[in-house]
Parts: sequence; structure tokens; C-alpha cells
Amino acid sequence: MPKKILVINDTQEILQLFADILTGEGYEVALHSYSTRDIELVKKVAPDLIISDHPPTDEKQAWQFLQKLKMTRETSRIPVVLCTTNSKTIIEGEGHLAAKGVIVVLKPFDIEDLLGAVETQIGKAWDGEDAGLANKVINTQDDVTVESM
Repeated sequence: MPKKILVINDTQEILQLFADILTGEGYEVALHSYSTRDIELVKKVAPDLIISDHPPTDEKQAWQFLQKLKMTRETSRIPVVLCTTNSKTIIEGEGHLAAKGVIVVLKPFDIEDLLGAVETQIGKAWDGEDAGLANKVINTQDDVTVESM
């Protein structure tokens, strides 16, 4: 089975770009708008990795979500890739974030930056000889699974 990544972002177009990039690499992808950052959703999806947007305009909620994620026993070991434009705040805490299993990717970034962070956190999409395309995207807003072509 491919590794599963939960992508949290408030922009549908960005979510679709993440889905295209990550499914193209063979990962299974669950998409979620972060208007509600729900730990129960993370438990339900049970991802191998979370990629979360960290917008400066919603910084308090983003930090609270990360704190809840790391303080909840069932989710505390899930690695995180944090995407942000807020370089000053993030750089100041980067060592602490890294110790907690969080890699920061500063925006704007290119595909190779993103894929490098993902592979550092969880490796390639498939382990062993079963490598292939996952072609599966889950929209968590309505629990619809979309099979890609």
C-alpha cells in the first residue's frame, strides 16, 4: 500500500496542486480545508505524514493545531511538513520544530523542495517491489474518494 499524506490548506486550487504532485509520485492523498483543524479528522485519516499550510494571517490557530497534534497520543508521532511564508518566526523556532518531527518548507518553493521534505520525513511512496501510482485522492470535507487517471 502507498503511504498516505494529509494535506491541509485553505485554498482549493492549492490542495489540487498538492494532490496532482503527490499522487504523481505514488502517494495516497487526503485533502482538507483547514477552516477547522480537527484532531479527530487526523485520527480518522491516519496519515503517514501531514503537510500543513501555516499562514501568517492565521498563525495562532496553526500553532494551536500543531500543539494539539503533538500532545495527542494517537497523532504525536506523525511527521509534519509545514509550508509557510512566515520565515522569521519559523526560523527562530526551527530547531525546536525539527526536534518535534516538523520540517519547514518556506514559500515560495518548487516541487523538488516539497518532495525532498516528504521523502526526508517518510521516504518514497511505496516500500518494496510494489511501487506504482496510488491515483487516490480523498476529499475529507465530504469523505468522497476520487480515483485519478
